[in-house]
Amino acid sequence: MTAVDMKKAPRPAVGRGPYFLITLAVVVLGWVIAAVNAGVSYLALDLDVIPIVTGLIGCLGFVIVLRFLHCAWWLAALSVLPALLVLVGSVQYAPEAVLDGRGVRETARITADSAATSGGSHHRFTLEGRRGELKETLNYDGDNPDWAVGDRIEVISDPKGVVPMAAASDVDPGDSLGMLVMGAVGWTCLTLLAGLRGFVRRRAGRRPVFDSLD
Repeated sequence: MTAVDMKKAPRPAVGRGPYFLITLAVVVLGWVIAAVNAGVSYLALDLDVIPIVTGLIGCLGFVIVLRFLHCAWWLAALSVLPALLVLVGSVQYAPEAVLDGRGVRETARITADSAATSGGSHHRFTLEGRRGELKETLNYDGDNPDWAVGDRIEVISDPKGVVPMAAASDVDPGDSLGMLVMGAVGWTCLTLLAGLRGFVRRRAGRRPVFDSLD
């Protein structure tokens, strides 16, 4: 009896044109993730945890998609570096832009530091301006702050009270936007490289996941 070859016939591979469109779609996805998270940060100005969580989810999703595109992990792992730029830039840009646009600048003197009595690393600096003590404190979490009691500092406060007060030297929306764009550009470069290498790997017999699904 003649043996019947029951082996499944190979599926047609994704062509160069469709693969380029898939790569382009991943590029667009990266820019969408960056833009959407910046928008989420603007809508949740007083809740930093929300854009941080959504940004982490978006960045993780992009890493996974890039791994499928490349059919290997090393380029996906490299995409974590621009992902940090996207995350930090998208989270910081909105509040800094709001402070820079509608914030009130004032030079004040630091009169007290809450950490001096508590001994912790959570600094709440009490400020005194031209009209007396300010209602809002300048907050700093960490060791070795740049300011101390007796220093004079220029601060920016939100008249609507939505965005916390910040030192004027720390408010630079252009720098945050540049960080966000640099991260998205880094994703774009890695995606184009992943698309090229993924296509070559597929032609060599190591097909990406989306090319071998039933």
